[in-house]
Amino acid sequence: MNTITPAPTHHNDLKQQLRQLESIAALSGGIAHDYNNLLTAIMGNLSLALETMDTDTEVSHLIENALAASRIAKTLTRTLITFSKGGLPTKSPTDIVRLVENTAAFSFSGSNIRCEMVPASEIWPAHVDAQQIGQAVHNLMINAAESMPSGGTVKISFENTILDSPNTTLPPGNYVHIAIEDHGVGIPVENIDKIFDPYFSTKAKGEQKGTGLGLSISHSIIAKHGGEITVYSRVGKGSTFHILLPASDDLVKAEPPKKKPTPSVQPGKAITGRGKILVMDDEVMILELASNMLKHLGYEVDSAEEGETALRKYKAALSSSAPYDAVILDLTIKGGMGGEDTIRRLKEIDPLVKAIVSSGYSENPVVANYADYGFREVVAKPYEMVEFSQKLHRVVNAE
Repeated sequence: MNTITPAPTHHNDLKQQLRQLESIAALSGGIAHDYNNLLTAIMGNLSLALETMDTDTEVSHLIENALAASRIAKTLTRTLITFSKGGLPTKSPTDIVRLVENTAAFSFSGSNIRCEMVPASEIWPAHVDAQQIGQAVHNLMINAAESMPSGGTVKISFENTILDSPNTTLPPGNYVHIAIEDHGVGIPVENIDKIFDPYFSTKAKGEQKGTGLGLSISHSIIAKHGGEITVYSRVGKGSTFHILLPASDDLVKAEPPKKKPTPSVQPGKAITGRGKILVMDDEVMILELASNMLKHLGYEVDSAEEGETALRKYKAALSSSAPYDAVILDLTIKGGMGGEDTIRRLKEIDPLVKAIVSSGYSENPVVANYADYGFREVVAKPYEMVEFSQKLHRVVNAE
C-alpha cells in the first residue's frame, strides 16, 4: 500500500485545461442529444422493417448491414454523451483488476501487443461505473498500441493508495492506483501538457486514425468519477499513465444467477402484447416511430408532446373504462414539462402508474436511478424493436 503526499501543480494551466474541456463537452453533448433522436428514428425504423419482412433475403441482409453500422454510430454517440456533462456515472463497487484485465484483452485482441498484468492481491474495489471506466481504459490501451506500431508489451499494475492530504483535484481518502506503461515513442516535453486537450495529436495528418478525442474522453470520465489521470513520459522510452480512482467501502457484490427466459420472452425476439400505451415525446418523428412499433406489437397507442397534455390524457383515461396500461415518458422536453415532473404528478393521480423513462442524454440522475423516481423501467435512445418490446412487456405484465 502506498501513501502519497501530492506535489504542487500549476493551478492556472489546470484551470485553463478544464475550461477548454468543459466547453468542448457542452458542445458535444448538445450535438449528441440531437443526433441521438435522429439515430433513434433510423434504428427503430430499420428494426421495425426487419420485423415486417421475410428473413434471409437480399433486402433483409442489406437492412441488417445498415443496422449494424447504426450500432457503431450508437457507440460513438454514447461516447460523446459520456464526454459531455450528461451520462451520469452509475457507480457501484467494482473489481477493478478484473475490469481492466478484460478491457485489455478486448483492446489488444488480434494485435501485435502483449499485455503483462503485474500480480496484485487484495486490491480494493473501486467505486465506479464499470462501462464508463471500461471505455476510458480502452482509449488508453488504444493509445498505447498506436505508440508501438511494431508491437510490444503494455504493463499494467495496481496498488491500494491513501492520499493523506488534498492535491489540486482530489480530496484525501482511499484510492486505487492503476499504472499503464508502454514502451512506445514517448511524448515530447513540449506536448506533455496538451495530450488531454480535445483533438490534440502528435501524429501526422495522414496517420490520424481516430477522432482525436480518446485521451480527452478518458480524462473526462475519470474526472467525473472523482479520480485523476496523469502521465510520465520520455521520448524513445515510452509513457506511463497513472490513474487514481476512489476506492469503495463495500465489497463487490456477486452477480446473481441469470434467470432462464420464460417461454414468452426469447432472447433476440420481439414480444407482442395487448394494452393501451401513452407515449410522451417532443420529437414528432419519435412519436411516429413509437406509434408504429407499438401498433405492430399489438398495442393501442396515444401520444402527447409534453407533460401537461400527458397528465390531462391520463386523468381522462383513468376516469373512463379504458385506462392506460403503461406510459413511456421522454425525460427532456424542450419548453415543456419533462419526464421527472410528469411522473411525480402521475404518482399523485395514480400511485400504481406503470411508467418507463426514455432518454438519450441528460444531466439528471433519473436515468441511473429510475426506480427511485417512480419508474418501472428505462429505455435508452436509440432503441431497437427487441429491447423496446421486451421491457414494455415486463412493465405491462408486472403486478
